[in-house]
Amino acid sequence: MKTTHFISLAAVLFGAAGFSVRADVPNTLTDAEKAAGWQLLWDGKTLDGWVGEKNGCKTPPTKGWKIEDGVLTVLPRCGVRGKKLPKEQAALGGGGDLVTVKAFRDFELSVDFRLTKAANSGIKYFYNQKLFKGTCEEYQILHEAHPDSTKGRDGKCRRVASLYDMIPANAEPYVKPLGEWNTAKIVSKGTHVEHWLNGHKVLEYERGSEEFRAIVAKSKYVKEQKPGEHWGEAPTGRIKLQDHTDSTVSFRNIKIREL
Repeated sequence: MKTTHFISLAAVLFGAAGFSVRADVPNTLTDAEKAAGWQLLWDGKTLDGWVGEKNGCKTPPTKGWKIEDGVLTVLPRCGVRGKKLPKEQAALGGGGDLVTVKAFRDFELSVDFRLTKAANSGIKYFYNQKLFKGTCEEYQILHEAHPDSTKGRDGKCRRVASLYDMIPANAEPYVKPLGEWNTAKIVSKGTHVEHWLNGHKVLEYERGSEEFRAIVAKSKYVKEQKPGEHWGEAPTGRIKLQDHTDSTVSFRNIKIREL
């Protein structure tokens, strides 16, 4: 007699022993990731561990960020180039940037993001609200149709995966089509920083080097430095997800491991 074998959903998700989480389940960690020191920055359900910059980094924002089916989406309050949205839609946006409660020094950060047409956002790191008027390094998240894509220094430093307004990434060949998920990775160890997109290293730099300080001097951030200060060299800082006010961008699988 022919025997038919059935595999339960639990076995697929958790393995024969019931312990290992499948790698493609959003907002979860595998046993291997846990062993390597990874931790989730977003649980896929709440804003626990996050606060709003507009709320003085004291409490989570009360609007502007939608959580649905394990996806975190920032909602706009206006259209691109300030175009007005219907009042009902605009009222949902304006939540401001999301900020982690915890600050980090050396880390590897991984974030899945999904673009919409002309979308604009960013993953900011080493954020300290008391330094440089709250400005900090930014992994740019941008769709090429947004007007900012050709602005800034050399017209290339505001494109996807770039160090915003400072170092171009030239990562366009690795960007997935609209509607698909991309994976951003930021690795910072000591003074060395790398930006990755979908498994490809697209730029690297040394914080505090003469070259880096020369780049800062040509950027929009030079004016945020007080005498004796050096922008972009804070030893620790928080992670931020940007609300650019004119875009819809979604996030998931936000995880970090300290190095």
